[in-house]
Amino acid sequence: MSHRSALLTFAIALSWAVPAGAAPNAHRMVIVPGEDRFTPFSQTIRPGESVTWENDDTDDHTVVSDDAFNTAGNLGVNQLLPGTDSNGGQPGTVTLHFTHPGTFVFYCRFHAHLDADNQPVAPGPDGGIQDNTGNFGTPMMGIITVRAGGQGQQGEQ
Repeated sequence: MSHRSALLTFAIALSWAVPAGAAPNAHRMVIVPGEDRFTPFSQTIRPGESVTWENDDTDDHTVVSDDAFNTAGNLGVNQLLPGTDSNGGQPGTVTLHFTHPGTFVFYCRFHAHLDADNQPVAPGPDGGIQDNTGNFGTPMMGIITVRAGGQGQQGEQ
């Protein structure tokens, strides 16, 4: 199975694996806590809903669309998500509205880059943040699945 097929299969499986419970036209959030990750990693929403990314970290991050996999619109997204240090102590936010079913795969360009198969990978020595063990970490990424009909759902972290 190719990387692309595996990612899409994973995204679809996540979208069906979580119990229903959201109100129509709900507004979802993806939080960047005090470390380099998006939480939750995945969410399932319905057409007409919006998602806001909020950066509670002190460092800046970004929301960049992985257009090779995105079928839910919002192509070409490359938005700065200011950290509290560069935003007057306030979390930076970015909001996207989704109008039709599909997937929206995203990553932080400061903490990932796309490989030859359009998969987000940790940046490595040419731009990554290395810990004291020499590890460049995992890529900072996530998936929004916009599912026709039914309820939107909160995904697993």
